Amino acid sequence: MTIGGGTGSFTLLTGLKKYPINISAIVSMADDGGSTGVLRDELGVLPPGDVRQCLVSLSQSSNIMRKLLNYRFEEGGLKGHNFGNLLLSALEKISGGFAEGVEEAMKILNVKGKVIPVTNQDARLYMELKCKTVLNGENEINHAFDIQRKGIKRLYFSPKVKANPKAIKKIKEADLIILGPGNHYCSILPNLIVDGMPKAIRESKAKVVYNCNLVNKAGHTERFDLDDYVDSINGYLGAKRVDYAVYNTKKPSNKLIAKYESHKELLVEFGEEKRKERNYQVIQADLLSKEKVKYSQADAISSIRSFIRHDSDKLAKVLVDIIKG
Repeated sequence: MTIGGGTGSFTLLTGLKKYPINISAIVSMADDGGSTGVLRDELGVLPPGDVRQCLVSLSQSSNIMRKLLNYRFEEGGLKGHNFGNLLLSALEKISGGFAEGVEEAMKILNVKGKVIPVTNQDARLYMELKCKTVLNGENEINHAFDIQRKGIKRLYFSPKVKANPKAIKKIKEADLIILGPGNHYCSILPNLIVDGMPKAIRESKAKVVYNCNLVNKAGHTERFDLDDYVDSINGYLGAKRVDYAVYNTKKPSNKLIAKYESHKELLVEFGEEKRKERNYQVIQADLLSKEKVKYSQADAISSIRSFIRHDSDKLAKVLVDIIKG
């Protein structure tokens, strides 16, 4: 089973879908930016964006149906909105709840496995910095570029939210729990601060894998290396729970590296000699995608989306090898 959100989960699940394994995707419900944010504010629905990406990645419907769910309107009153987000919001309204709407969407899209919101409650994410500044919402956190310099006091939901019982059940049944890749403070950790999630993962008999990001985020994790990411995740879990960390060894083109460096976003490093002993195994492989990434001009947050990405098939193969032992 996977835990995450956004593009990272989409990439991961797209590869895993090709193998004869049972897949459950637990998805962050903290998103409040772009089309998702507008729908939350105007319709009072739960955030559909991350769930929609997971549904599309696991869909076994026609290619045109998957394209339709990802289609973003580029003009008119719906400019910037994603059709899949609109569909999920409508399903929530007519089904009596977001979880029920997701169940219907899984049938419509012929989804392989399960897509499970981490909580069924309205999850509003906040970050309090050590200077006492409070960042209100995932979108504001995502666009703040001095978080690391000022220091984080706490990441939390207000009011507190409880884990979806279906998510807890799947964690208990899992053989492998896969965290990441994804935005550290906006896609990965929001799953781990939901009441009940850390305890369930600590008590699970499953092996835990962390897929390390390829690039650090400016102002968030600028000086993080592989060990720092794992330490952070274990800290939120309340135990040294990560068993494997998957790390990319292939470098992108110099042009892409320069583009990221100009925004103070550097490739994540792994200091193999940094520690004498680790309680987790580091798996190193070429995981880099060679595909050129393009975004719709109508995407309001395209400027902060990633262009250096994992390859779905390469990443999935490493994880399936772990499952096979």
